Amino acid sequence: MFITFEGIEGSGKSTQITKLAEHLRTQGKGVATTFEPGGHALGKALRAMLLDPANKDLSPRAELFLYLADRAQHLAQVVRPALNEDIVVLCDRFADSTTAYQGYGRGVDLGELRAVNAMAVDGLWPDLTLLLDLPPDVGLKRAFSRNIADGTAATEGRFEAESLAFHTRVREGYLALAALNKDRFRIVDASRPPDEVFGDVRLIVDKYLAG
Repeated sequence: MFITFEGIEGSGKSTQITKLAEHLRTQGKGVATTFEPGGHALGKALRAMLLDPANKDLSPRAELFLYLADRAQHLAQVVRPALNEDIVVLCDRFADSTTAYQGYGRGVDLGELRAVNAMAVDGLWPDLTLLLDLPPDVGLKRAFSRNIADGTAATEGRFEAESLAFHTRVREGYLALAALNKDRFRIVDASRPPDEVFGDVRLIVDKYLAG
């Protein structure tokens, strides 16, 4: 099973993935956690380029193709091999991020995005997508605090430096995607404390796995 977590900056995706992985492992399931961009060797170099604030002049299309390259290699090297071993894959961001950020956020044509995203994923879409939703101003405050605590503000803060209007468009894009893909998306209120959020995440995933 392939489960993805989506959301704006500061929505708590990595925290919830860690909690869910622990929960599933207690049930005896094999679990792999990964992320985009950067969840493989080549991706580390791409991540550095994509998130570095020094690359603020990166064009929307150049940004898009770097993400697509990361995704294609990520699927080939990490995701598909794990799924072939019947391992549950939990991924922090996937193709929906590209539609939300580069499409709704940057203004790249959504029809073109669907076409190139389809090429990158090569038929593999998540079984379940958890959208951790919260107001952009709340998410950005969390993200700034996290980057300062992690010491990554100078190396991975390019998107946090975008305007509130940009992050509002991204959030609206995610909600639009959720409305169009109700069979796959589940929306979780991420403005609450992490343990409360995980209560919903656990219930959603357990119910899905139970069929």
